[in-house]
Amino acid sequence: MNAIDIKGLTKTYADFTLSNLNLTLPSGCIMGLVGENGAGKSTTVKLILDIIKKDSGSIKILGKDNQEDIKCIKEEIGAVLDEVGFPDCLTAPQIGKIMENTYQNWDNAVYGDLLKKFSMPTKKMFQEYSRGMKMKLGIAVALSHHPKLLILDEATNGLDPVARDEVVDMICEFTRDESHAVLVSSHIVTDLEKICDYIAFLHKGELLLCEEKDVLLTEYGIVHCSSESIQEIAPSAIIRKKETAFGVEAVVKRKDIPSGLDYSPVSIEELFVSMVKGAK
Repeated sequence: MNAIDIKGLTKTYADFTLSNLNLTLPSGCIMGLVGENGAGKSTTVKLILDIIKKDSGSIKILGKDNQEDIKCIKEEIGAVLDEVGFPDCLTAPQIGKIMENTYQNWDNAVYGDLLKKFSMPTKKMFQEYSRGMKMKLGIAVALSHHPKLLILDEATNGLDPVARDEVVDMICEFTRDESHAVLVSSHIVTDLEKICDYIAFLHKGELLLCEEKDVLLTEYGIVHCSSESIQEIAPSAIIRKKETAFGVEAVVKRKDIPSGLDYSPVSIEELFVSMVKGAK
């Protein structure tokens, strides 16, 4: 069973449209939703969580329609949005007490262990937390009711390198259970490249591609050559090229690179930037 199935999803605002989005996240996998600010990542997450209403299309979470089985789905999703929204005057233990009455599967032992693991203060009020502390508390809450799907929206944005590494480790630990899955959106592509099984590129509300990370890394390469040599590659195989006084640098499909023309591996970030610039 897939963790997320999205078909033909559309949402229109006055100045932005998420257009005909099709996305599938298999259980046991981590998908990185990549895009610049304003590409539609947060809109997609809010539609999945039914925070905002879609114009058309369908969204299934663990086989259930996200609008018809809201109560059941809420129990199976752990969500951490860009702004973790807990009352400023509450401490971590007090927030745990509220969550205990919110989720049927709330586990105080798991919550306590996560607070210790993340070195969370128990007497500070939420308003006194740094951004990193707020994000880690949000993750602790999200994991403490035994969800099957974890959704993180810009969870590493603004965190220091140590805190980002802790979040990455936590995501990997969560998906050791093959019934679990993670959707994590970010514009920090290097974080996602470390952990994701699938990468989805969003640009101006449209899905440029969605593919297994390892397939992307083996399908594309970077060619450094002369302006004459680049003519040997079919234009349809070139994602983007940049010409300088020293020659041409191009991101291309490896299968279309002529024999004898050298290439180097491409990173997910380089591929994303090339596709975005090529789509403008």
